[in-house]
This record gives sequence, C-alpha cells and structure tokens, in this order.
Amino acid sequence: MERYIAFDVETPNARNNRMSSIGLTVIEDGEIVDSFASLVDPEADFDGFNIALTGITPEAVRGAPAFPELWERIGPLMLSGVLLAHNAPFDMGVLSRCLMDYYIDVPRYARYACTVQMGRRCYPRLPDRKLGTMCRYLGIPLDHHRADSDSLACARLALDYMRRGLELRRYVRTYDLWEGRTLR
Repeated sequence: MERYIAFDVETPNARNNRMSSIGLTVIEDGEIVDSFASLVDPEADFDGFNIALTGITPEAVRGAPAFPELWERIGPLMLSGVLLAHNAPFDMGVLSRCLMDYYIDVPRYARYACTVQMGRRCYPRLPDRKLGTMCRYLGIPLDHHRADSDSLACARLALDYMRRGLELRRYVRTYDLWEGRTLR
C-alpha cells in the first residue's frame, strides 16, 4: 500500500511564496501513523487578512524555524510518499515557491493528489468540496486554517474515500517543483 503525507500550509501574505505554518499527517496501510506541525518564520511581511484568517502573527513566529531549517527535518518525510492536500494546487505551489526561493536542492518531481478532486467523485451531491463542508458532512473535527488540524482532516478525508472504495492512486499526479506546475 502507498504511503501518503497529507499536508497543509498557512501563508503570511497574498504572495503565497512563504509559509507561516505547516502541518503533516502520515498515512500508511490505511492508518494514520505520524504527524508533525510547526510555525514557520516566513522571513516576510504579514497581511492583515492572513493574520485574521489564521491567527498567526509576526510575534507568534518569532523564534520559529525558517523554512530551510525546517526542511532539513520535514523534507525526507515529505519526499517519502505521495503528498495529499485539500486544494492541492495551492499547497503544492507554496511548497514549490519556498523551495525555489531558498534555493533548496530537491528532486524535480513530486507525486501528489488532491482530496477536493476525490471528494467530487465520492460525494457528488454536496454543494461544494470546501474542507469545512466536507468535515461537517462527515463529522470530522476541524479547527480550520490551523495547519495541524487541516492536514489531519485531509488525511481523514482520504481514509474515508479509501473506505468507500476509491482508489487514491488513480488521482495521483506529478508536480514539477522547479517550475511550480502540474505535468499534463
């Protein structure tokens, strides 16, 4: 069975090229086996909108690791399986821009899947596939826009989809981390 790493990032501003928080939840053999979360010093300014949305302030990240330091710890984990995210193009884009902006040497390609796309298949009658909508419908606890909670909710959605017979591997795509785009 595949190893999946559900992840979520929060950003400090509208440029979406830095993280202020990241959460990871690991799925192996249909079970959640590990998780990790950290605030991240984005080494960038914060927009009021992002502060209001996430509750993460410049003061909150003071003393937190910057992305390159954090990548030393989470990089091997994130590259050890298929990445999962809810609205994956956003999270994959932020990850790619952070890696490139900091000149971090990584493999060019990463495999990923989007739980929004899977949700459309499993729950076609819902009004939308927003994380909050999906979690309310399935009774999954969620403290939205907290990276740890969002990544755990994403993992729980994936597990629900698997229990319903969805083959996640059919939704796996390849992302070019150097170019910041999904390959067609």
